[in-house]
Amino acid sequence: MVSRTPVDHVDLSWRPTCLCCQPQLQSAAHRINRDLSRRGFIAGAGTALASLGFVQASGARAASPGATPPIVFKNFQLFDGKSKALRGGLRLLVEGNRVKSAATGDPTPPEGARVIDCGGRVMTPGLIDAHWHTIFAALPVPTLLSADIGYIFLAASAEAERTLMRGFTTIRDLGGPSFALKQAIDDGLVTGPRIYPSGGMITTTGGHGDLRWLSDLPRSPGGPLSHMERTGAANIADSADEVRLRVREQLFQGASQIKLMGGGGVASPRTTLDISTYSEAEFRAGVEAAADRNTYVAVHAYPPAQIQRAIAAGVQCIEHGHLMDEATAMLMAERGIWLSTQPFVSEDDAPPLTGQSRINLLQVMAGTNSAYALAKKHKIKTAFGTDALFSPAIADRQGVMLTHLTRWYDNADILKMATSVNAELLAMSGPRNPYPGKLGVIEEDALADLLVIDGNPLDDIQLVTKPDKNFMVIMKDGKIHKNTLPA
Repeated sequence: MVSRTPVDHVDLSWRPTCLCCQPQLQSAAHRINRDLSRRGFIAGAGTALASLGFVQASGARAASPGATPPIVFKNFQLFDGKSKALRGGLRLLVEGNRVKSAATGDPTPPEGARVIDCGGRVMTPGLIDAHWHTIFAALPVPTLLSADIGYIFLAASAEAERTLMRGFTTIRDLGGPSFALKQAIDDGLVTGPRIYPSGGMITTTGGHGDLRWLSDLPRSPGGPLSHMERTGAANIADSADEVRLRVREQLFQGASQIKLMGGGGVASPRTTLDISTYSEAEFRAGVEAAADRNTYVAVHAYPPAQIQRAIAAGVQCIEHGHLMDEATAMLMAERGIWLSTQPFVSEDDAPPLTGQSRINLLQVMAGTNSAYALAKKHKIKTAFGTDALFSPAIADRQGVMLTHLTRWYDNADILKMATSVNAELLAMSGPRNPYPGKLGVIEEDALADLLVIDGNPLDDIQLVTKPDKNFMVIMKDGKIHKNTLPA
């Protein structure tokens, strides 16, 4: 096992061999130690420490004492993430974290390979949730606002493992301080899905995600940060220059894409869905800052005015969009804009809400059917996500949310959306992609994320609602995290 020193202190006795670098590195180490002492947690420090060479860079695979033997899967029916039909008569060879081959016939397994007989069950790519909140999914708001940050990260780590055990091998995190947890997962310290992090969501004063105490007001640009901002949950930016700064800060920490708030939201009780926050110029500042790093901006928006303003500024992905109209749908289709939306169909899909938050949720639910109907009619590129927040019971409904799509899509298209289609959206992060390689498909040289399901989800999509019973094998990055197949 690789030995790692806990990142709670930087060794100031260490000296770089390059004399010209000593003052800068020593100064940086002093600053990091001062920050660690003051704040008592390492979120936000991981990237800085990695850049100085003190810890392993995020995304790197942890060393192992010996090479993992090849794994051969046989006797399965394959849904490859693209085709609408199953294929049989294949043997799948996994070497390292990649699919080496998916060959017909009965080739001789490599020497030392582990052979797994799937008993005729169905193999699919691992599922992808395109709108998830790793830190916020399973903890109630009062806990998030009052608990020690260490507890919050431990709880998020436990929920990350449960997410993987639901068959979601990859998630796109659309707001929250998930960088440290992502690194811990990538380094093999804890178990969880691949994370495409956005970092703290970027919003205006009074916009969605601004959950500051009223005592934090008034805000002075360039002044002290609120507790919410210091923990990386969200960032307040009230001008184009501030938007540009906040975008660059998230990218500096390792964001694969950026999340901007275009208006109000369900979880922000001081907002309504009709309001607009950022101007076109402010959106454009964020888009340009992200484009300079060769990635994209996703904008939280519901009504037409917000969506159209974001598109005019060059935004490539709209989150939610439940209140869009026909003209907006046509514009999205014409410009090739992604719609990353969620099938909210009842109040069971959200934690108990009151007041303005419940009013906002009811408006979203009322628009859900129209949004999906318009997306289908105009062939908008559509991604599936759940946006589960603030409740372990709601987080546990990831698979249930996926089955809501039967109102508009057949089972094969649902599975395609949650695998290869979502993977296309993730690939828009370009060189900022933390996991270069093919996701959402099972084919030669794809990353080895897969499920073996007891039953055929093309016939019965409800199988995904009971992963503990029906998902017999869960593999992520070539590692088997669950195997309940008969010996």
